[in-house]
Amino acid sequence: MFNIGDKIVYPMHGAGIIESIEEREILGERKSYYVMKMPIGDMKVMIPINNVEGIGIRDVIGLQEADKVFNSFSQKCTEQTTNWNKRYRENMTKIKSGNVFEVADVVKSLILREKSKGLSTGERKMLNSAKQILISELVLAKNMNPVDVEDLINTRITT
Repeated sequence: MFNIGDKIVYPMHGAGIIESIEEREILGERKSYYVMKMPIGDMKVMIPINNVEGIGIRDVIGLQEADKVFNSFSQKCTEQTTNWNKRYRENMTKIKSGNVFEVADVVKSLILREKSKGLSTGERKMLNSAKQILISELVLAKNMNPVDVEDLINTRITT
């Protein structure tokens, strides 16, 4: 159970802060929801409390883990398959996992691929989505602004 003010991660959406806990009736069913405010895009997301474990909601990483994420961008990238479809599915699985290191790996590999070979429209959308998810968590973990986090990511990525 999370509380108002907790920093949490919603896989596939990103990180935010629980602003309130509300009860709403949707489609004739009354449920309790966490109302999470996202640090990027000024968006709010309602998360059904009874689904939290199934969805994979977790606490935002700490400072040390955030530093490890930034350091991971300096490490050599593992070679990905040349098959677009397989690569896309593997990357989507990593993003859905909700694991910040997996999401960081997707961001890094897609940025490197973009620099060397370019990205398809689908992979460009995936990169933008994964970046937003990653940046939203690092913003809350490091108490930084989104532009600085993205700059730090881009300067650390090496081939």
